[in-house]
Amino acid sequence: MLYQGSCHCGLLKFEAEGELEQVVECNCSHCSRKGFLLWFVPRAQMKITSGDGKSTVYKFNKHRIDHHFCPTCGCQTYGFAKDKDGNEMAAINARSLENVDLAALKKQQYDGKSA
Repeated sequence: MLYQGSCHCGLLKFEAEGELEQVVECNCSHCSRKGFLLWFVPRAQMKITSGDGKSTVYKFNKHRIDHHFCPTCGCQTYGFAKDKDGNEMAAINARSLENVDLAALKKQQYDGKSA
C-alpha cells in the first residue's frame, strides 16, 4: 500500500510503500518527548515528493540517525539510518501519515533509554 505524509505546514511531503501493521514506540528521551510511533521501511520504499533539501537534520546520542524536521513548523516526519546489516532505512513517524488509524496499529515497545 502507498501512504502519503507531510509535516504540519506541508513544506515536507513524502510517500512510503509497504504494509503498515506495526510501529515501534521507543522510550528514549527523544522519541518519548515527541510521541513518535515509528514505521521502518527500506529507504528505497520512501520518496520525498516536496521539500527535498529543505529539512533540518538533528543527530543525538550515537549520531546514527539523521532525524529530519521541518524548519517552518518543527514537525519531524522521518529519519534516515542504516540497520545492523548496513541497509539504508527510513524511520517514518506514523503520526505524520494521512488516513491511518493509529489505534489499530500494533505497538512494539523498544527500550531506547537503555540502548
